[in-house]
Amino acid sequence: MIDNTENSQRKNKIEDTEQSACTLCPRDCKKNRADGEIGVCGETAAMRIGRAALHMWEEPCISGEKGSGAVFFTGCPLHCVYCQNYAISDGGTGRQITVEALVQIFRDLEAQGAANINLVTADHFIPQVAQAIRQAKDQGFSLPFIYNTSSYVRVEALRMLDGLVDVYLPDMKYMDVDTAGEEFPPPGHSGDFRKYSHAPDYPVVAKAAIAEMVRQCGEVVLDAEDAYIRRGVIVRHMLLPKHLLEAEKIIRYLYETYGNRIYISMMSQYTPVGDIGVRFPELADKVRRKSYRKLLDYAVNLGVEQAFYQEGEVAKESFIPEFYKE
Repeated sequence: MIDNTENSQRKNKIEDTEQSACTLCPRDCKKNRADGEIGVCGETAAMRIGRAALHMWEEPCISGEKGSGAVFFTGCPLHCVYCQNYAISDGGTGRQITVEALVQIFRDLEAQGAANINLVTADHFIPQVAQAIRQAKDQGFSLPFIYNTSSYVRVEALRMLDGLVDVYLPDMKYMDVDTAGEEFPPPGHSGDFRKYSHAPDYPVVAKAAIAEMVRQCGEVVLDAEDAYIRRGVIVRHMLLPKHLLEAEKIIRYLYETYGNRIYISMMSQYTPVGDIGVRFPELADKVRRKSYRKLLDYAVNLGVEQAFYQEGEVAKESFIPEFYKE
């Protein structure tokens, strides 16, 4: 058991070294988030969440019949132009919580029957999240912790979670620098000339991040009785309209690098929201079934065996969670 004095010392050290000149994400903004400055993620070091509830729409081994205890964090370092969770990633919706309150949320979700705790887009709050997981485990909390991330995160930051996270659920969004986008535009420019995430380093960063996740968690382990995931890595790729060739590159890279040590989740749920079709006409429509089928066939022909795919009509705004309204 870690005493409160040690917890407090660790907390102060983490915030002083990691968030007083923030370098948690590759943006390297060096904002003093611990003192109230807002980083590129849109947040100070004061942790905020946009939703905490049972979530039924993850992969079967995560949600199952019980539901995943999902905690959605406010803010995001990546700022994808097509983000379906815009209300919390860029819209600022959220409620401020402490580390102790987050631990209580874990317990509340457990009491509701959650199969696991699913931490969604918490990269800019990793020090606080690590503290909360450690406190919960020290108190005997036993549900698996799933870390759900864009993969735009430093390896050094992920190492704060080593031994704490049981399952990683990362995205692999892009292989091409042109798709990932140019750097953030200078002041005075609208920025619509860039591509989708202002992150030309995304492919390199994500590859390194996923490698670290696999190092930490190893091969996928499913419970023999209920088939829920207990350990491992599931890498997601959401197919974008007119980006089939890049999606195939991603599937090939993942399979050639990790084989069946990981699961690959191929998603067709892209939903055009807001004025995305005006700013980026190629993203105006949903993914065509034919394109998605081609991606699945490509994966099968490649030899991929450990995979998830989506059936039916999943590209609907009704699948976007309802976040706190504040």
